[in-house]
Parts: sequence; structure tokens; C-alpha cells
Amino acid sequence: MKAPTESTASSNRLTSLPTRLKKIGETLRREYCRKHIHPWIVAYSGGKDSTLLLQMIWETVAGLPPERRQRSILIVGNDTLVESPLVIRHLKESLKVIGDAAAEQEMPVDIRVTTPAIDQTFWVSVIGRGYIPPTRNFRWCTDRMKIRPTSRLLRDIVREHGGAILLIGTRRSESQNRQRGMDRRKVSAGKTNHHDSVEGCRIFSPLADLNDDDVWMVLMQRRPPWGGTHRRLITLYRQAGGGECPLVMTQDDAPSCGSSSPRFGCWTCTVVAKDRSLRGLIDSGHEEAAKMESLFDFREWLISLREDDNNRLPVRRDGNPRNRTDGSQVFGPFTLAVRRTILDRLFTLEKAVGDTLITPDEIECIEDVWWRDEIAERGRLALLQSVNAS
Repeated sequence: MKAPTESTASSNRLTSLPTRLKKIGETLRREYCRKHIHPWIVAYSGGKDSTLLLQMIWETVAGLPPERRQRSILIVGNDTLVESPLVIRHLKESLKVIGDAAAEQEMPVDIRVTTPAIDQTFWVSVIGRGYIPPTRNFRWCTDRMKIRPTSRLLRDIVREHGGAILLIGTRRSESQNRQRGMDRRKVSAGKTNHHDSVEGCRIFSPLADLNDDDVWMVLMQRRPPWGGTHRRLITLYRQAGGGECPLVMTQDDAPSCGSSSPRFGCWTCTVVAKDRSLRGLIDSGHEEAAKMESLFDFREWLISLREDDNNRLPVRRDGNPRNRTDGSQVFGPFTLAVRRTILDRLFTLEKAVGDTLITPDEIECIEDVWWRDEIAERGRLALLQSVNAS
């Protein structure tokens, strides 16, 4: 099946939404009932697209007799450990409701939340190693905090089951970049595609041809099959004017993380010039506006530290200098003094907002990195003194 062309997209828009939703449901049912037993892995961020995707999957599988629900469904969320407190709370609370409902309704559902390896977290990278907060040209965060943890889980599942199907809520209408990327990979709502980096895993995007209005129409008209309503999700979007930072699987998806559009994601995100979703929640008069204002100010302070070369070492972490092609100096990581200042102010912020912003394991890892850095620095100074003496 070929990827939809512009004329196909126009045709989709002329087809009634109920007809298109019925077709998506039929496609999901057909794929789920295939003979193989490769599990379904549902990328779930708690945002509108992944919520609708999970709802349609749930409704489809729940419509089957219990004896035909043979394929396991793993719902996977990602916690970078620096998610916006409101967003991570929504994710975890919704996953708890979903898990309880799955057990009650005898749905073959399991839930997993991935996190970055402890030595790859945002704070260990910035405060421990002194990495400057991410920029568009030095976006080290997406790979370490999102792609690697989830890819590791995918590979484990493929190794155990011989294959897996990853279902994602990406849609062509999200952006021109998204449409170009999906068209380039020949993504179709009616078939699966090979995963670019995880052998044995296929990707399925059943919502590919829906637009924003379609998504909101369904969420406002249908209650979630796991119970409750979508009211909290709708209110969160309305107040922030944001979109979701989806579960990112490849570098091609990275532009969706830290893009110029307002998206819910890491409260520490310094890739964007302004965090419009966090700012929107503050300006809307959210009940936790004071807390979010403090987070917003801390993020702005991180950016100011990054932009001042006096805060950075003249060499890279390996101790070697680096120059640009024009001969100008490229500065290295934050100095140890700046890193200590960031940690001290983070502790102060943590007390002010009343949320855990850095874990004990991260602090232990940071102290270990500092200890090794101090030993390396003493070694370099001793070598320099020896050379000067000779």
C-alpha cells in the first residue's frame, strides 16, 4: 500500500469522521487478530494523540471474545525525570487508572515506564559532568533520556518474543516536518513499517490521517473505556495551549521534542527560546502557577549560565582544547564551582515547590563524577607543575 498522497488526504477529509474511525477500528482488529503472537507496544505519553490511540486499541480489543485476546499489550510511558510536574502527575495517575481497569476487564495489558540510565539523566549530565543545557545544535538530551531507554526496552521485548509491533499516535497533520518524514518512510495508517533501528520491531501509525479536530472531537464525545472522563486532559491543553512531547524513538522524531510549537515536556527544556506551554499555564492562572513560575525562572537562569563563557572550562572533559575552523576557542563544560552552585539552587527550588526534582541516586552519581573530576584536575595540575619545573 502506498503512502497517502495529497489527493488521498483530501479524500480522507471528505469522508465522515465516523466512517474513518470505523476503518481505523477494522484495521486495528485485523492486525491484532493475525496469527503471530508478537506483542503490541503502545507508546503512551498521556497527551491527546496517545490517549486517543490507546482508547481505540482498547475499544477494539475489548470487542473481541476473551479467548481471542491472545496478543499482550504493553503500554509504555517515558519519564525523563525532569518532566513538568503537572504532566508527569497526569501520566502516572492515568496509568494507575488504566492498570486497574485492565485487571478488572480482563484486558491483556501490562504497563511500563522507562527512565534514563542513572548516569545519563539531565542533572547528572549538567551538574555532574558539566554539560551545558541542550541547544538546537547540541541536543544531547533526547537520545540519552528518551531514545535509549525505550529502545533498550524494545530490544528486550523483541528478543523475548521474536518480534513486536510498536503503535504510535503520530499524525501527518501535526506539522509539515512530520508529514515529510512520514511520507519519506512511506508510513500508512493501514499497514506496519520496519523500525529504523530496532530489528524485529515494526511500527504502526493507525491515526496517521486524522487531524487535530478529529482527535478532539472523539475525546470530547467518548468517555475513556478505562473509566472517568477526558476532562482533566482537555483542561490541561486549554490552559497551556500545548501539545504533547511524544515518546521519541529515533533522531528523526527529535524535532517534535523542543520544537517551536507549545508542547508539554521537560520543565528544564532549554532547546526552545521560551517554554510556551509552561508560560501558558502560568498566565492562565492555574492553581499551581506560583510553583510553575519558580520552575520557569530556574530554567531561564540555566540558559543565562549557558550563554556566559566565563562559567565554562577552556578545555573539553578529556582535558584537550578545541578551536573552531576560524581559530576561535570552543569552551568546554561548566566549571565545578558553577556545577555546585546549580545543585545548591536546585535544592532550594525543590524545597520551595515541594516536589522531588532530583533523586538520591542522581546526587550520589553526581558526587562520584565530581570526585573523579577533582582527581583528574589534580593530576593535570601536577603534570603542568612538573613540566614547568623542568
